[in-house]
Amino acid sequence: MSTRQKLAKVAKTEAQRFFHGRVMKTEHNLHDIISHFPKWNIEESDGMWCAGFVYYCCIKAGFIIPIRPKECRSSNLAGCSAWEEWAIDDCKIMYFHADSKNFSPEAGDIVLFDNVFIDHEHDHIGIIVENKDASIIVAEGNINNVSGVIERKKDSHIRAFIRIPDNYKYSEV
Repeated sequence: MSTRQKLAKVAKTEAQRFFHGRVMKTEHNLHDIISHFPKWNIEESDGMWCAGFVYYCCIKAGFIIPIRPKECRSSNLAGCSAWEEWAIDDCKIMYFHADSKNFSPEAGDIVLFDNVFIDHEHDHIGIIVENKDASIIVAEGNINNVSGVIERKKDSHIRAFIRIPDNYKYSEV
């Protein structure tokens, strides 16, 4: 099984574990996700952990990525915009704008969204589990502060796709 196929499988399994922030008067269970980011705490992450979920799944699938690659100017990989900065500036990562004609998303690709929950660019991110003709099945963290697997239309909310090559290991060289 390729690392990207493993990422899709891990992401689906982890999203179905029902990670959640503080919802329905319950205590969060985000420790596994936020523990990767030592300067991050539950108050800061609650309601804003989708990118942290993607990072957690990538590490669990076997990708070797620091929490803040040197290409990330805005934040570490707990922030959606940092994923785009890293993908654009690391020549080993493939970055495809949503309207790229010669790209078809696959299981294990990462999808960046604009304006899904708030009127803001880079407001959400997830991992593709399956590509269909008019939609994608995506494993996500922080869908209204819970994890899940959701079907999303291929529409104007998709900003870009990121494809990390199999067996990727980050190198500062």
